[in-house]
Amino acid sequence: MADSMQVFDRRAVRAHRDRIAANFAAHDFLFAEVADRLADRLSDIGRDFPVSLALGARGAGKATITADLSPALLAAIDGSRIACDEEALPFAEASLDLVVSCLTLHWVNDLPGALVQIRRALKPGGLFLAAMFGGDTLIELRRAFLEAEAVEEGGASPRTSPMVEIADASALMQRAGFHEPVTDCDTITATFSDTLALMRDIKAMGEANAALMRRKNFTRRATLVAATECYAALYADDGGRIPATFQIVFLTGWA
Repeated sequence: MADSMQVFDRRAVRAHRDRIAANFAAHDFLFAEVADRLADRLSDIGRDFPVSLALGARGAGKATITADLSPALLAAIDGSRIACDEEALPFAEASLDLVVSCLTLHWVNDLPGALVQIRRALKPGGLFLAAMFGGDTLIELRRAFLEAEAVEEGGASPRTSPMVEIADASALMQRAGFHEPVTDCDTITATFSDTLALMRDIKAMGEANAALMRRKNFTRRATLVAATECYAALYADDGGRIPATFQIVFLTGWA
């Protein structure tokens, strides 16, 4: 069994991001929307943050420094760029006024450790603001594949990665030592022509499954067909389009 702290294949995470870098702009709708919501929250605070870090190149905005696991994604970013692992941040203690992360930290194995590193890198009074995918993300896709695999293969395999629950996120922020931690969530629902279109968009975002325990072989055709039919039967609207839920958990805390 995989070690309890090794849930994700970090090399796969980087490979997925590198692969989509050239065409990400055509599939960035979700990251752009969440980045706008982060920007709105930041504007409500009404403070200047001279030295800011965007942790994650997708939805980075106009930070002083942008850091990402993928050098290919960073190539499209203006300004200072650092290719680094979110699990081992190369920033000095008390060197940053602001850290903003848009839909990146859900691929971190040691999330408590990453949050502690972020808090230590912030100056006293510095702000951490992040958005992560929450546990209800792609709940429809999970159900469709669970039912399809139960019928076609007699069991189920992990099709989507584990994601944080909002109650757990609040506890993690407190554990990491942030002051006045706040966690809340939004739900974004997008619609797609069919299940395959949804899966193609997920892959094109760089969000394909990178769990260590993911199935490495191709999905059986019969299972894929059954999942597509199940998804449509359960969720399709009158026009045949299917919805996909993205739960966004927002984290806010001060150093």
